Amino acid sequence: MRILITGGAGMVGSHAAERFAQQGDEVVVLDNLMRSKLFGSSKESVEYNWTYLERYPNVSRIRGDVRSEEDVRRALGSGVDAVIHAAGQPGVGLSMRLPKEDFSINAQGTLTLLECVRDVSPKAALVFCSTNKVYGENVERLRLRKKKTRYEYAGTRAIDETMPIDRTGHTPYGASKYVADLYVQEYAHSYGMRTAAFRMSCIYGTRQFGFEDQGWVAWFVIAAMKGFPLTIYGDGRQVRDVLFVTDLVAAFERFIRGGRRSGVYNIGGGGKNTLSLLELLKMLEERLSKKIPVSFADWRPSDQKVYISDISKARRELGWSPRVRVGEGVDHLVEWARRHADLF
Repeated sequence: MRILITGGAGMVGSHAAERFAQQGDEVVVLDNLMRSKLFGSSKESVEYNWTYLERYPNVSRIRGDVRSEEDVRRALGSGVDAVIHAAGQPGVGLSMRLPKEDFSINAQGTLTLLECVRDVSPKAALVFCSTNKVYGENVERLRLRKKKTRYEYAGTRAIDETMPIDRTGHTPYGASKYVADLYVQEYAHSYGMRTAAFRMSCIYGTRQFGFEDQGWVAWFVIAAMKGFPLTIYGDGRQVRDVLFVTDLVAAFERFIRGGRRSGVYNIGGGGKNTLSLLELLKMLEERLSKKIPVSFADWRPSDQKVYISDISKARRELGWSPRVRVGEGVDHLVEWARRHADLF
């Protein structure tokens, strides 16, 4: 199988590239390596993953932008059997500051990719990395209970794919991903393409370069380990279901190698793998054997107090479920960060 992975130098993309390469597939990675620049960091980040993939002779790396039809067509070549679309602008705060840039990457970039794939490889399976932010502030309408270290749903266990995605606030990031999500669905309906929108919750794992604005689990690990200033926006009780990156890649594979024609799936750790900011801090203090100083600031726009994915549809239709528990995943990330402290 020949597979194109956009954003292939990111944490998600590089792990996907590695898994398919290890299985003997031909992998093409497309990435513009602009993550650090997007978040105003002078340190290299995804460049590490770009170099890491050199070890696999069946991985071809193409430096290019998903917004460029020329770059996308160069990556597709004579055709592919599958596409994992992991390229994107992932920061809510950045989208508030630069909404046009956010739209061009997330919405226009996705449309450009869809059109090129429709022309070159219309039978390819395409998986889009969408987000729980497409549900916007509709999630906030659910009743909550306030506990010592977390908020929890009162009367609801998790969010499934029937949650409305319109008539609410989203932030520009949520809106641009919403547009892309709908286009991915529409290319299945209108053109018969085989597409899936994975509405992902918090994905974390090794080779993740977290910043304050994106990748909060990795950012907490890095900041705690290096002594960087750590700010909690809100009261720290906000909860997400978290999914280790290798489990996400397994979900990609289930759709690509499986028989489903198209679909929308909430993909996350589910109710058995949840974590609040305060709970992660406590875990890190235990693992790093030190007290972690934090400051508190006002809530950020559209920061959902609780989001937990109902993953029963993915379990039922894809035969997939998470394997890596929260404590195990955090241990993997802490150990990797310790061994690569010079990168941060």
